Amino acid sequence: MYDSIEDFKLDCSDDRRSANRWHVKRSRTYGDRYRSTSDGGMSLPSHSSSSVGILATGGESVAEDLGNSPCRSHGSVSLCGKRREMEDAVTVAPGFFRSVAGEESGLGYDFFAVYDGHGGSAVAQLCCLRMHLVLAKEMEGRGGGGEEEEEWKEVMEECFWKMDEEAREEAEAAGDEAAVSTAKTVGSTAVVAVVGMENVVVANCGDSRAVLSRGGVAVPLSYDHKPDRPDEMERVEAAGGRVVNWDGCRVLGVLATSRSIGDHYLKPFVISKPEVVVMERTDLDEFLILASDGLWDVVSNEKACNVVRRCLAGRSLKRLSKGSAAEAAAMLAELAMGRGSKDNISVVVIVLSGHSGGLSR
Repeated sequence: MYDSIEDFKLDCSDDRRSANRWHVKRSRTYGDRYRSTSDGGMSLPSHSSSSVGILATGGESVAEDLGNSPCRSHGSVSLCGKRREMEDAVTVAPGFFRSVAGEESGLGYDFFAVYDGHGGSAVAQLCCLRMHLVLAKEMEGRGGGGEEEEEWKEVMEECFWKMDEEAREEAEAAGDEAAVSTAKTVGSTAVVAVVGMENVVVANCGDSRAVLSRGGVAVPLSYDHKPDRPDEMERVEAAGGRVVNWDGCRVLGVLATSRSIGDHYLKPFVISKPEVVVMERTDLDEFLILASDGLWDVVSNEKACNVVRRCLAGRSLKRLSKGSAAEAAAMLAELAMGRGSKDNISVVVIVLSGHSGGLSR
């Protein structure tokens, strides 16, 4: 863990770990990081700090075997920002699943996710520790993720439903009636990316977002589930709920997103069903950005892609040499802070190709 974004950026280029290791960052009040390896071991951070507002966690990983890895490298950063508590969580699990065919050819899938908690961090932390495991089990039961888009949709929808059920069970086991009622007001968004050699699969539930840079163009791979989105408002009202403009449009005047994991006190108006996009990879694909709305509230898709592209190409104002994925993620978080983001900020940058593409002007 780092005391500031500057400390993180200075150190992240040396924080390169094996591509077969999983990094699960459970962000608590002070951004403490728990690192989970593929054998299930857990280690606590050796350093902690009581500073609030600029705390960062982050990491960088570079694929050891580029021929068999879906991603060249990836990096992430999480900032508490101007919030008193950290409710975001990030999971990075390279090689989290290998199909039977994948074992023969050495191919597999990488998993990345950003979870933006609200009402507390419990559901985001649960998703952080469990979502990739639930998804791997679901994929294994089906012999892989799927060849067609509909198969991937079924896999992802089942995975998100199971996570929502786990969140409900955790809430109901919280203790007395008051504790259970409180636990049922906790929820989290989830934007998940499964990256394979041929496809990128994104499942989104809430207002975190995934954006692909393809040939210098920002391509959204998810669409925010906001209560005032016409189709979402229609769905909420058809279920008997209302969208109330109370400090922005909110479901029943309470929740600013219309889909999430958890939030069981708002069922059936708020649902956990994700929207799934399956994108076939091309040689033009440069990188993928996943981030919580702490970034997207103040930075456009196009601006975010330009910042990452310039950093990776060594064309940013702050560097003369090529930057890493982790440094690109840190630059986005720093930009969001500078633009007045009031939320926690979590960013994952996944480099897909060996070139940075054209620079948008």
